[in-house]
Parts: sequence; C-alpha cells; structure tokens
Amino acid sequence: MKKLGIYVHIPFCIKKCLYCDFLSFENTAGPVHEHYINALKNEIQYYSKLYGDEFIVDSIFFGGGTPSLVDAELLKQVLSLIKYSYQVDGNAEVTIECNPKTIDEEKLRIYKEAGFNRVSIGVQTFDDTALKRLGRIHQSQDAKDTFLLARQAGFSNVNIDLMFAIPEHSMTVWQETLRQAVCLEPEHISFYSLQLEEDTRYFDMFQRGELDMVSDALDRDMYHYACQFLKASGYNHYEISNCAKPGLECRHNLKYWSMNDYLGLGLGAHSYMKGERFSNTRDMDRYVTELGEGQQEIRRTDERKWLKWQHINSENDDMAEFIITGMRRAEGIRLAEFEKQFGKTLFDAYPEQKKMIEDCVEKGWILLDEQQMKFTVRGVDVSNVVLAEFV
Repeated sequence: MKKLGIYVHIPFCIKKCLYCDFLSFENTAGPVHEHYINALKNEIQYYSKLYGDEFIVDSIFFGGGTPSLVDAELLKQVLSLIKYSYQVDGNAEVTIECNPKTIDEEKLRIYKEAGFNRVSIGVQTFDDTALKRLGRIHQSQDAKDTFLLARQAGFSNVNIDLMFAIPEHSMTVWQETLRQAVCLEPEHISFYSLQLEEDTRYFDMFQRGELDMVSDALDRDMYHYACQFLKASGYNHYEISNCAKPGLECRHNLKYWSMNDYLGLGLGAHSYMKGERFSNTRDMDRYVTELGEGQQEIRRTDERKWLKWQHINSENDDMAEFIITGMRRAEGIRLAEFEKQFGKTLFDAYPEQKKMIEDCVEKGWILLDEQQMKFTVRGVDVSNVVLAEFV
C-alpha cells in the first residue's frame, strides 16, 4: 500500500510578520477558528472516502499561519479525526508548527497527548533587534523557553526555523544565531534566506526605499557558512535549506522533493495525488460555505466546489518536476530511477539541456556520474537559473 503525507493548514496568526506572504489572517477570534475547524473536518472526511483505503499515512504536518494560536483541544479533534478516517502508521511523523509567543506547557501537554511527536518552532533569529526588524512578536528568550518546554513535555524531535539575509543583518549576528541554535541541540534546523515577496509590508517598504537589504554576496556567504558550520556540528545537510541529525530528516517535507503523494487540507492547501495537482480556494467565506460549518456529509460524488485549481500532470510535467524537486536534495536525482520511471534516459528526454549540464559540470556547479546528478555546494547558488531550463 502506498504511503501518504497529509498537510493541514491553520491560517491564523496574532500578527503577520513584515516579510510574510503565507495565507493567514490577523486578529481572529475563537468563533472564527471553530467555524474553520468544522469545515476542515468535513474536508478530512470527504477525502477519506476517496483515498482512505488506498494509502497508509506516514506523515502529518500542521502548518500555518500559527497552529499554536488555535485552541489546542480543537487541533486535538482534527488530529483524532484524521486518525479515525485514514489508515495512519503507528510510527507516523506528526508535526505541529509553533510560535514562541503562543505556546505554553498546557498546550504542549495536549499536543503530546493527541499524538503529535514533532514540534517545529519559528525562531528565525536569536537577535532581539533582528526579531523586531522582522516584525516578530516574540523575543529570543521566548524561543529558548519554548524549546525547553517542548523538551520537558517529552518531545524528542524538535525543529527550529532560522532566517538569514535579514535587512541590516551582519555575518557576526548570523554566526551567533547559529551557535546558539546548535547549543540547544535540536534534531532538525531549517535555514532560509529572506525573500522579498509582493503583497508584503517589506515589499512596500522596499519600494519606498526604506529597507537596507544585504548584498547578494553576503547572502551567499551566510548560506555557505551555515552549511559548513552545521555539518561540522553533526548535522546532515540533506536538502538546500534543511539539516538534521542523521536519521531525523523531515519525513513529510521529503515527500515534496521526491514526488510522493501528499494531501493538503484547509484553506489554500496544495495536493499532489495520483498524478493530479490541485489546490483549495484562498477565500475563507467560500471555503467555509462550500464545506459547511456543521458535521454534514459531503458525498464522494459531490463536486469539489472549494477547489481553486486542478491539473492532471502530463509526462513532461512529471519529468520536469522529478528534476526540479529532486535536485533540491543533497543526493540529487538517481539517473536509473529517472529511466525506470519514464522509459528514457535523462539526456534522451532533454537533449537540448545536455550542453548546459556539461558546462555546469565543467564549472564545478554540478556533479554527474553514471548513477546520479546533483548540485555542488557552490552550484546551489545558481540552481534556480539551471533548473529553469527544465520548465
């Protein structure tokens, strides 16, 4: 039986960070959360009728937004319904994202009791000035306290998210953040370069000339320092922006980079199921209306009126995604696996890209042999440009 990852989107937060373009809503009250959770439960049950007998769920990920803002008992109900409606592996990885300012001992106790076994903490930086500059609602001590509370609650698999290339960021501050992160000894560390996205407050500030962004060169120096430092500290750099202690790589996120099936539940969530890609509406009123606020049954044959978009992948789509997602991993792509899946070699499928790849090998950006193709550490810097050739 095939394995499945389930993503649950919780689109609420206390305050949107200045850089954030994720689908979330500020200053929401309890009744709004309850209406949303009820609609989410109906979506869970709908898809269980479609896929419940075909898959074993081995990863569940509650993301946002800020899942830890919502009443913990509501999230417990959602997770319980997933376990009741699907075949969930007894050793499934079950993650919840937390903001340090919205978590406490009682919530962590309920998460553990519900069956969550992995916590992901949005730290971003241990520098209070940088946190304020990002518009975060927590301070560095809050993040450390949350980590310790998670340990005391019995969580032995904890991720912390870090961010570099923050406006006015310095290498010294970044190095200190990495040092403090490693001292906590989390099992997993994600580290991302800040990206300016449209429809964010940062983007508007940038347009007005109010942001002092770091140079591209410093951005890349920060990235490479992190790769070296984390490797020296015992972490396996298994994906462009993710490191983990050996054997504790994020099982759920690996599905995105390996073209495995995953089901996205909730507002704006994306799915890849049996060769079909689809996403939910980003309109809260429409989502709640179409799915219903009560425990109503949505029949298997009903049209999914809450969808925003759906697309059946062609072979060309699958080949491009195999390369684009697979090359994010440190191990890259297995050439034999590509040939087995598509019945042709990589260069038979992409003869026009052969010269470009050979040039990248010569420049030291790509390692290519009979078994695999992968980016070198320096090649990651040009990965977006290279992979655009396969779109």
